[in-house]
Amino acid sequence: MLQNGCWVCLQKQSNNNNNVVTQPTTACGRSLSKASSRTNMPRCRNSIATTAEDTPHIGNYRLLKTIGKGNFAKVKLARHVLTGKEVAVKIIDKAQLNSSSLQKLFREVRIMKNLNHPNIVKLFEVIETEKTLYLVMEYASGGEVFDYLVAHGRMKEKEARAKFRQIVSAVQYCHQKCIVHRDLKAENLLVDVDMNIKIADFGFSNEFTLGNKLDTFCGSPPYAAPELFQGKKYDGPEVDVWSLGVILYTLVSGSLPFDGQNLKELRERVLRGKYRIPFYMSTDCENLLKKFLVLNPAKRGSLEQIMRDRWMNVSHEEDELKPYIEPEPDYKDPRR
Repeated sequence: MLQNGCWVCLQKQSNNNNNVVTQPTTACGRSLSKASSRTNMPRCRNSIATTAEDTPHIGNYRLLKTIGKGNFAKVKLARHVLTGKEVAVKIIDKAQLNSSSLQKLFREVRIMKNLNHPNIVKLFEVIETEKTLYLVMEYASGGEVFDYLVAHGRMKEKEARAKFRQIVSAVQYCHQKCIVHRDLKAENLLVDVDMNIKIADFGFSNEFTLGNKLDTFCGSPPYAAPELFQGKKYDGPEVDVWSLGVILYTLVSGSLPFDGQNLKELRERVLRGKYRIPFYMSTDCENLLKKFLVLNPAKRGSLEQIMRDRWMNVSHEEDELKPYIEPEPDYKDPRR
Protein backbone atom coordinates (compact mmCIF):
# COMPACT_ATOMS: atom_id res chain seq x y z
CA MET A 1 0.00 0.00 0.00
CA LEU A 2 1.19 3.51 -0.80
CA GLN A 3 2.31 5.07 2.49
CA ASN A 4 3.76 8.36 1.28
CA GLY A 5 2.83 9.27 -2.24
CA CYS A 6 1.87 11.89 -4.75
CA TRP A 7 -1.88 12.39 -4.95
CA VAL A 8 -1.77 13.06 -8.67
CA CYS A 9 0.51 10.40 -10.17
CA LEU A 10 0.35 8.04 -7.15
CA GLN A 11 4.12 7.57 -7.26
CA LYS A 12 5.98 6.92 -4.03
CA GLN A 13 7.70 9.99 -2.59
CA SER A 14 10.28 10.60 0.09
CA ASN A 15 9.18 11.69 3.56
CA ASN A 16 10.72 15.14 3.19
CA ASN A 17 8.32 16.25 0.46
CA ASN A 18 6.36 18.98 2.18
CA ASN A 19 3.40 18.72 -0.18
CA VAL A 20 2.77 15.04 0.56
CA VAL A 21 0.50 13.72 3.26
CA THR A 22 0.43 10.33 4.91
CA GLN A 23 -2.20 7.97 3.58
CA PRO A 24 -4.25 6.18 6.26
CA THR A 25 -3.26 2.55 6.63
CA THR A 26 -6.78 1.14 6.16
CA ALA A 27 -9.82 1.84 4.05
CA CYS A 28 -11.22 5.26 4.90
CA GLY A 29 -14.84 4.37 4.36
CA ARG A 30 -15.08 2.11 7.39
CA SER A 31 -17.87 3.03 9.75
CA LEU A 32 -16.78 5.26 12.61
CA SER A 33 -18.66 3.14 15.10
CA LYS A 34 -18.06 1.98 18.63
CA ALA A 35 -17.47 -1.53 17.34
CA SER A 36 -14.39 -0.39 15.43
CA SER A 37 -11.16 -0.75 17.38
CA ARG A 38 -8.64 2.04 17.77
CA THR A 39 -6.01 -0.12 16.13
CA ASN A 40 -7.75 -0.41 12.77
CA MET A 41 -9.70 2.84 12.70
CA PRO A 42 -8.99 4.98 9.62
CA ARG A 43 -7.42 8.07 11.17
CA CYS A 44 -6.44 11.02 9.01
CA ARG A 45 -3.93 12.55 11.39
CA ASN A 46 -1.02 14.78 10.51
CA SER A 47 2.06 14.55 12.66
CA ILE A 48 2.50 16.73 15.64
CA ALA A 49 5.91 16.65 17.10
CA THR A 50 8.02 15.96 20.24
CA THR A 51 11.05 17.40 22.03
CA ALA A 52 13.60 15.44 23.97
CA GLU A 53 13.39 17.77 26.91
CA ASP A 54 10.65 17.70 29.56
CA THR A 55 10.36 21.01 31.41
CA PRO A 56 8.02 21.10 34.44
CA HIS A 57 7.30 24.83 33.92
CA ILE A 58 7.26 27.23 31.00
CA GLY A 59 6.48 30.85 31.76
CA ASN A 60 3.55 30.90 34.18
CA TYR A 61 2.39 27.40 33.22
CA ARG A 62 2.99 24.10 34.99
CA LEU A 63 3.29 21.35 32.40
CA LEU A 64 1.22 18.24 33.13
CA LYS A 65 0.50 15.13 31.06
CA THR A 66 1.22 14.69 27.36
CA ILE A 67 -2.00 14.74 25.32
CA GLY A 68 -0.50 14.58 21.82
CA LYS A 69 2.77 13.52 20.26
CA GLY A 70 4.43 13.43 16.86
CA ASN A 71 7.85 13.60 15.22
CA PHE A 72 8.99 17.10 16.14
CA ALA A 73 6.60 18.27 18.85
CA LYS A 74 4.40 17.23 21.69
CA VAL A 75 1.25 18.75 23.14
CA LYS A 76 0.97 18.91 26.90
CA LEU A 77 -1.87 19.79 29.19
CA ALA A 78 -0.75 22.68 31.40
CA ARG A 79 -2.18 24.79 34.19
CA HIS A 80 -1.60 28.49 34.87
CA VAL A 81 0.11 28.69 38.26
CA LEU A 82 -1.92 31.72 39.41
CA THR A 83 -5.39 31.27 37.90
CA GLY A 84 -5.48 27.46 37.64
CA LYS A 85 -6.75 27.74 34.05
CA GLU A 86 -6.00 24.67 31.95
CA VAL A 87 -4.40 25.18 28.54
CA ALA A 88 -2.80 23.05 25.84
CA VAL A 89 0.87 23.79 25.16
CA LYS A 90 2.36 22.70 21.85
CA ILE A 91 6.11 22.24 22.32
CA ILE A 92 8.05 22.36 19.05
CA ASP A 93 11.71 21.46 18.66
CA LYS A 94 12.93 24.06 16.17
CA ALA A 95 16.23 22.25 15.64
CA GLN A 96 14.36 19.39 13.94
CA LEU A 97 12.72 21.67 11.36
CA ASN A 98 14.25 22.86 8.09
CA SER A 99 13.86 26.47 6.97
CA SER A 100 10.76 25.72 4.90
CA SER A 101 9.04 23.99 7.82
CA LEU A 102 9.98 26.87 10.12
CA GLN A 103 8.42 29.34 7.68
CA LYS A 104 5.20 27.31 7.65
CA LEU A 105 5.22 27.13 11.44
CA PHE A 106 5.55 30.90 11.80
CA ARG A 107 2.81 31.35 9.19
CA GLU A 108 0.54 29.11 11.29
CA VAL A 109 1.30 31.24 14.36
CA ARG A 110 0.65 34.46 12.45
CA ILE A 111 -2.69 33.16 11.19
CA MET A 112 -3.84 31.88 14.58
CA LYS A 113 -2.98 35.21 16.24
CA ASN A 114 -5.27 36.89 13.71
CA LEU A 115 -8.30 34.69 14.49
CA ASN A 116 -10.87 35.41 17.18
CA HIS A 117 -13.95 33.21 16.86
CA PRO A 118 -15.74 31.23 19.59
CA ASN A 119 -15.44 28.00 17.57
CA ILE A 120 -11.73 28.25 16.74
CA VAL A 121 -9.02 27.21 19.19
CA LYS A 122 -7.49 30.39 20.57
CA LEU A 123 -3.76 31.02 20.65
CA PHE A 124 -3.12 32.77 23.97
CA GLU A 125 0.63 33.16 24.02
CA VAL A 126 3.82 32.29 22.15
CA ILE A 127 7.01 31.64 24.12
CA GLU A 128 10.21 31.21 22.13
CA THR A 129 13.64 30.06 23.27
CA GLU A 130 16.73 29.37 21.21
CA LYS A 131 15.75 25.75 20.57
CA THR A 132 12.03 25.52 21.31
CA LEU A 133 8.76 27.21 20.47
CA TYR A 134 5.85 26.95 22.91
CA LEU A 135 2.33 27.69 21.67
CA VAL A 136 -0.07 28.21 24.58
CA MET A 137 -3.55 27.44 23.29
CA GLU A 138 -7.11 26.95 24.43
CA TYR A 139 -7.71 23.46 25.83
CA ALA A 140 -10.71 21.58 24.46
CA SER A 141 -11.29 18.96 27.14
CA GLY A 142 -13.94 17.03 25.18
CA GLY A 143 -11.41 15.73 22.67
CA GLU A 144 -11.90 15.08 18.95
CA VAL A 145 -15.19 14.75 17.11
CA PHE A 146 -13.58 11.68 15.52
CA ASP A 147 -13.33 9.99 18.92
CA TYR A 148 -16.87 11.04 19.78
CA LEU A 149 -18.16 9.31 16.64
CA VAL A 150 -16.12 6.20 17.41
CA ALA A 151 -17.60 6.05 20.91
CA HIS A 152 -21.21 7.04 20.16
CA GLY A 153 -21.77 6.37 16.47
CA ARG A 154 -23.49 8.74 14.07
CA MET A 155 -25.27 11.84 15.30
CA LYS A 156 -28.97 12.51 14.97
CA GLU A 157 -29.50 15.34 12.52
CA LYS A 158 -30.52 17.76 15.28
CA GLU A 159 -27.20 17.22 17.07
CA ALA A 160 -25.23 17.25 13.81
CA ARG A 161 -26.91 20.52 12.83
CA ALA A 162 -25.91 22.22 16.08
CA LYS A 163 -22.28 21.18 15.58
CA PHE A 164 -22.23 21.90 11.86
CA ARG A 165 -23.62 25.42 12.28
CA GLN A 166 -20.65 26.18 14.52
CA ILE A 167 -18.20 24.62 12.06
CA VAL A 168 -19.59 26.55 9.08
CA SER A 169 -19.63 29.80 11.07
CA ALA A 170 -15.95 29.38 11.96
CA VAL A 171 -14.83 28.43 8.45
CA GLN A 172 -16.82 31.27 6.85
CA TYR A 173 -15.16 33.64 9.33
CA CYS A 174 -11.75 32.39 8.20
CA HIS A 175 -12.69 32.88 4.56
CA GLN A 176 -13.88 36.44 5.14
CA LYS A 177 -10.44 37.09 6.62
CA CYS A 178 -8.91 35.52 3.47
CA ILE A 179 -7.65 32.43 5.30
CA VAL A 180 -8.21 28.89 4.03
CA HIS A 181 -7.76 25.98 6.46
CA ARG A 182 -7.03 23.16 3.95
CA ASP A 183 -7.16 20.33 6.48
CA LEU A 184 -10.72 20.22 7.78
CA LYS A 185 -11.56 16.75 9.11
CA ALA A 186 -13.12 15.08 12.14
CA GLU A 187 -9.72 14.76 13.84
CA ASN A 188 -9.20 18.54 13.69
CA LEU A 189 -12.60 19.32 15.19
CA LEU A 190 -12.39 19.43 18.98
CA VAL A 191 -15.14 19.94 21.55
CA ASP A 192 -14.93 21.77 24.85
CA VAL A 193 -16.51 20.82 28.17
CA ASP A 194 -19.88 22.16 26.92
CA MET A 195 -19.61 20.22 23.62
CA ASN A 196 -19.01 23.36 21.57
CA ILE A 197 -16.87 22.94 18.46
CA LYS A 198 -13.29 24.24 18.38
CA ILE A 199 -11.49 24.03 15.03
CA ALA A 200 -7.82 23.19 15.51
CA ASP A 201 -4.57 22.60 13.60
CA PHE A 202 -3.91 25.44 11.17
CA GLY A 203 -0.64 23.85 10.05
CA PHE A 204 -1.77 23.70 6.39
CA SER A 205 -3.66 26.99 6.45
CA ASN A 206 -2.69 29.87 4.21
CA GLU A 207 -3.78 33.33 3.15
CA PHE A 208 -5.44 33.67 -0.24
CA THR A 209 -6.15 36.59 -2.54
CA LEU A 210 -8.64 36.81 -5.38
CA GLY A 211 -6.99 36.13 -8.71
CA ASN A 212 -3.99 34.31 -7.25
CA LYS A 213 -4.18 30.53 -7.28
CA LEU A 214 -2.77 28.25 -4.59
CA ASP A 215 -0.82 25.19 -5.71
CA THR A 216 0.04 23.18 -2.58
CA PHE A 217 -1.75 19.84 -2.57
CA CYS A 218 -2.15 19.18 1.13
CA GLY A 219 -4.61 17.91 3.70
CA SER A 220 -6.07 14.44 4.26
CA PRO A 221 -7.08 12.39 1.19
CA PRO A 222 -10.57 11.21 2.33
CA TYR A 223 -11.57 14.87 2.86
CA ALA A 224 -9.72 16.28 -0.15
CA ALA A 225 -11.45 17.97 -3.08
CA PRO A 226 -11.17 16.31 -6.52
CA GLU A 227 -9.11 19.18 -7.96
CA LEU A 228 -6.38 18.38 -5.44
CA PHE A 229 -6.19 14.80 -6.70
CA GLN A 230 -5.99 16.18 -10.25
CA GLY A 231 -3.08 18.49 -9.41
CA LYS A 232 -5.01 21.61 -10.38
CA LYS A 233 -4.38 25.03 -8.86
CA TYR A 234 -7.25 26.43 -6.80
CA ASP A 235 -8.52 29.68 -5.29
CA GLY A 236 -8.75 28.38 -1.71
CA PRO A 237 -12.23 28.47 -0.16
CA GLU A 238 -13.67 25.86 -2.53
CA VAL A 239 -11.42 23.10 -1.14
CA ASP A 240 -12.69 23.86 2.38
CA VAL A 241 -16.27 23.74 1.10
CA TRP A 242 -15.74 20.21 -0.25
CA SER A 243 -14.19 19.11 3.06
CA LEU A 244 -17.19 20.52 4.92
CA GLY A 245 -19.44 18.32 2.80
CA VAL A 246 -17.41 15.27 3.81
CA ILE A 247 -17.65 16.35 7.46
CA LEU A 248 -21.44 16.80 7.28
CA TYR A 249 -21.83 13.34 5.74
CA THR A 250 -19.60 11.87 8.44
CA LEU A 251 -21.50 13.49 11.30
CA VAL A 252 -24.87 12.27 10.03
CA SER A 253 -23.86 8.79 8.81
CA GLY A 254 -20.90 7.85 11.02
CA SER A 255 -18.84 6.94 7.95
CA LEU A 256 -17.00 8.70 5.13
CA PRO A 257 -18.65 9.25 1.72
CA PHE A 258 -15.57 8.15 -0.25
CA ASP A 259 -13.52 5.10 0.69
CA GLY A 260 -10.86 2.91 -0.82
CA GLN A 261 -8.41 0.16 0.09
CA ASN A 262 -5.58 2.40 -1.13
CA LEU A 263 -4.96 5.92 -2.37
CA LYS A 264 -5.50 4.99 -6.04
CA GLU A 265 -8.94 3.53 -5.33
CA LEU A 266 -9.90 6.45 -3.11
CA ARG A 267 -8.81 8.91 -5.81
CA GLU A 268 -10.95 7.16 -8.43
CA ARG A 269 -14.03 7.27 -6.21
CA VAL A 270 -13.56 10.94 -5.31
CA LEU A 271 -13.17 11.83 -9.00
CA ARG A 272 -16.42 9.98 -9.80
CA GLY A 273 -18.16 11.99 -7.10
CA LYS A 274 -20.67 9.22 -6.31
CA TYR A 275 -21.60 8.40 -2.72
CA ARG A 276 -24.30 6.40 -0.97
CA ILE A 277 -27.23 8.21 0.66
CA PRO A 278 -28.29 6.38 3.86
CA PHE A 279 -32.01 5.62 4.11
CA TYR A 280 -32.30 7.62 7.35
CA MET A 281 -30.84 10.84 5.91
CA SER A 282 -33.46 13.55 5.43
CA THR A 283 -34.13 15.00 1.98
CA ASP A 284 -33.08 18.44 3.21
CA CYS A 285 -29.73 17.08 4.39
CA GLU A 286 -29.22 15.24 1.09
CA ASN A 287 -29.96 18.43 -0.83
CA LEU A 288 -27.46 20.36 1.28
CA LEU A 289 -24.76 17.77 0.59
CA LYS A 290 -25.30 18.36 -3.12
CA LYS A 291 -24.18 21.96 -2.63
CA PHE A 292 -20.88 20.83 -1.09
CA LEU A 293 -19.85 17.68 -2.94
CA VAL A 294 -19.81 19.10 -6.47
CA LEU A 295 -16.99 17.97 -8.75
CA ASN A 296 -16.76 21.35 -10.50
CA PRO A 297 -15.38 23.76 -7.86
CA ALA A 298 -16.95 26.74 -9.63
CA LYS A 299 -20.41 25.24 -9.02
CA ARG A 300 -20.00 24.53 -5.30
CA GLY A 301 -22.11 26.62 -2.99
CA SER A 302 -20.57 29.56 -1.17
CA LEU A 303 -20.71 29.41 2.61
CA GLU A 304 -22.89 32.51 2.64
CA GLN A 305 -25.44 30.63 0.48
CA ILE A 306 -25.10 27.51 2.61
CA MET A 307 -25.77 29.51 5.79
CA ARG A 308 -29.23 30.30 4.41
CA ASP A 309 -29.99 26.68 3.50
CA ARG A 310 -33.20 25.16 4.82
CA TRP A 311 -31.49 22.27 6.66
CA MET A 312 -29.03 24.61 8.36
CA ASN A 313 -31.84 26.62 9.92
CA VAL A 314 -34.40 24.01 10.97
CA SER A 315 -35.63 25.08 14.43
CA HIS A 316 -33.55 28.25 13.99
CA GLU A 317 -35.98 30.18 11.80
CA GLU A 318 -35.67 33.26 14.01
CA ASP A 319 -31.92 32.77 14.35
CA GLU A 320 -30.76 32.23 10.77
CA LEU A 321 -27.04 31.54 10.59
CA LYS A 322 -25.19 34.70 9.57
CA PRO A 323 -21.52 35.63 9.12
CA TYR A 324 -19.78 36.13 12.45
CA ILE A 325 -18.95 39.71 13.39
CA GLU A 326 -15.92 40.09 15.61
CA PRO A 327 -16.64 42.20 18.70
CA GLU A 328 -14.83 45.51 18.92
CA PRO A 329 -11.92 45.33 21.38
CA ASP A 330 -12.61 46.96 24.74
CA TYR A 331 -9.56 49.11 25.32
CA LYS A 332 -10.82 49.94 28.81
CA ASP A 333 -10.74 46.29 29.82
CA PRO A 334 -8.08 46.04 32.57
CA ARG A 335 -7.23 42.51 31.38
CA ARG A 336 -5.82 43.85 28.10
